[in-house]
Amino acid sequence: QVQLVESGGGLVQAGGSLSLSCTASASTYVMGWYRQAPGKQRDLVAAVSLGGIIKYAESVKGRFTISRDNAKNTVYLQMNSLKPEDTGVYYCAASPRRTIKSSVNEYDYWGQGTQVTVSS
Repeated sequence: QVQLVESGGGLVQAGGSLSLSCTASASTYVMGWYRQAPGKQRDLVAAVSLGGIIKYAESVKGRFTISRDNAKNTVYLQMNSLKPEDTGVYYCAASPRRTIKSSVNEYDYWGQGTQVTVSS
């Protein structure tokens, strides 16, 4: 069982920046971030493979950057130019599968979630 521990998040005004980090207890092939707004489904924000392949949601391209330190089993999400619609609980997720998928069902391990609130 892989455990994921998240840090970061908080409250920021629109246009501001926040960063998230997530450390896994063991190496997994894909690590990523999901977002869940109140009353909505959990959607992929960004994911990165061990080899550095990256997938972003269209809504965050050009504003968010995902990166990974494989030696530390840690994934980071730098969020710039934040918008109120970026508000939600951000979950770190990890998958042992060899491809990056968007479906929550493809991820076996989840963090506890961290709140990101962007005020207008």
